[in-house]
Amino acid sequence: MTFEAVLMMLGGIGMFLYGMKLMGNSLESAAGARMEKILERLTSNKAKGVALGAGVTAVIQSSAATIIMVVGFLNAGILKLAQGVPVIMGANIGTTITAQILRMGDISGDNIILTLLKPSSFAPILIVISAFVILMSKRQSLKDKMGIFMGLGILFMGMTLMETSFAPMAESEEFGKVFTLFTNPALGVAVGMAVTILLQSSSAAVGVLQATASTGVVTFAMAAPITIGCNLGKCVTVLLASIGVNKDAKRAVTIDVTMCVLGSALFLAAIYLYQAVIGFDFWEDTVNRGGVANFHTLFNVVVAIVFLPFVNTLIAISKKVVKDKGGFTKMDQELAMLDPRFFETPNVALEQCRKVINIMCDTGKESFNVACGLVDKYDDQKRQIVNDNEAFLDKTETVLGEYIVHITEHGLSSKQNLFATELLHTVGDMERIGDHIDNIAEGAEMVHNDGIRYSDESMEEFGYLKSAIDEILDCTAKAYETEDVMMALRVEALEDVIDDMVTVMKNNHAARLKDGLCTVERGVSFIEMLTDIERISDHCENVCQHLRQRINGQELSTHTVLTDDESRAAERDMYAQFRRSYEAAYLTPIS
Repeated sequence: MTFEAVLMMLGGIGMFLYGMKLMGNSLESAAGARMEKILERLTSNKAKGVALGAGVTAVIQSSAATIIMVVGFLNAGILKLAQGVPVIMGANIGTTITAQILRMGDISGDNIILTLLKPSSFAPILIVISAFVILMSKRQSLKDKMGIFMGLGILFMGMTLMETSFAPMAESEEFGKVFTLFTNPALGVAVGMAVTILLQSSSAAVGVLQATASTGVVTFAMAAPITIGCNLGKCVTVLLASIGVNKDAKRAVTIDVTMCVLGSALFLAAIYLYQAVIGFDFWEDTVNRGGVANFHTLFNVVVAIVFLPFVNTLIAISKKVVKDKGGFTKMDQELAMLDPRFFETPNVALEQCRKVINIMCDTGKESFNVACGLVDKYDDQKRQIVNDNEAFLDKTETVLGEYIVHITEHGLSSKQNLFATELLHTVGDMERIGDHIDNIAEGAEMVHNDGIRYSDESMEEFGYLKSAIDEILDCTAKAYETEDVMMALRVEALEDVIDDMVTVMKNNHAARLKDGLCTVERGVSFIEMLTDIERISDHCENVCQHLRQRINGQELSTHTVLTDDESRAAERDMYAQFRRSYEAAYLTPIS
């Protein structure tokens, strides 16, 4: 083999791997966090789980990536083990789609249509058109879609280059003799595993085998063990994903490795026993790209069918291998959701951050209700709940902030960068909401220790204000969880009403002080509490404004105004309607 041929082969492999990576990344960017949401929701039964795993892997072009994603969801407690195992089975089927796409290289004929369908013909066209659109377009979504076709074109160009480099070797007698060694099943499996570990992709390893098969020197006897070895090799990547995860995630990895090893052993035993007793007519026949692709698909489908009825048995075995070691606390869950394994799929990582912020919202709502209860009737145990929640929010802000920074180091699109920036703003607002709630609880503790009690009039007004804050916290949580722009607008209207309520309550309190109905000590603590409550609503407004700006593709700012331009007329009308409703419910009774 000449030096030029070696360079050509290495260049082809490089283009093939880059094309596969580009296509997968572009598909993942175009699909966004939908991949994660689909994985979470559509796992109600085993058949759906298998189909789901196959579909997601067909999209992101990597069974290892799908399995690692599932491991991350199991580690975060999002999926249960019984849901995750069928998805893993499906992922192993979905990875065969790459080989099925590459079989298009077998198309032959002089017809112009058949010629255009050959990868060597349409790959350059795909690359040129995609490159032109990517360079000219300003829309990131269109660039992502064109990246899929660009990756596909580069992948096929790499495959063509590999085939060209292998062609001279096919005519060499020495090359043929070397390949006969691969009829030994143990050696063939070892070679398949080694290539997969080297390339970090079973799809890429099978692609290299297909390129070699195009030279006409690969027989079924050679291709079968190598293909099975390629499937075994991916277990190394999955095993690395099991480091530092919880028990269910480790069990999922154990099950995947068990299925691969047992499935390979059973499949090899079956085909070699049949060959020894009866014999395949095509055993020594050469195999083309399509033959390799079909065997790759057949192997993974058969393994899934064989093991699918035994999911519960596999789970029981994995529980004996990986034993229980204690509970899963709220902080454990939050930290587990921010799994570094998601960095390679930024959309999923960003979506996990959004979920953690939803947990912060729920924690803030709980703390506010407890803190307000302390104002009326102080209780040390309930005060500890606020302390614990405040510690949780502080810790979460630190962990989440660091996690988002790490995400931004992985080459985000402009849309993803905007999302990451919004998340950083939001987590800061959520932590500050916790600070103001803690101030309310601290003020209630001081009032209790000093033997101070607010007047009935003050507490009646406070009841309306508390209801308004309850609603603004609920609306903020709903707006953020569902990305509902109208709900966010509702928050902004209610925040303005709360500002007016606090102004009225301060004036009313000043009047009571003047009339001697309230003491200075009670007055100062009450005003401080009103200030903290008003700032809680301010931070809720910040969260919703940033949410609306991000959804509308605007640069994030600390304040937005409903402008007079015609496009915002419906929004202004809705805002006015929300405000009138909230004024009637909360402001009028205390005015």
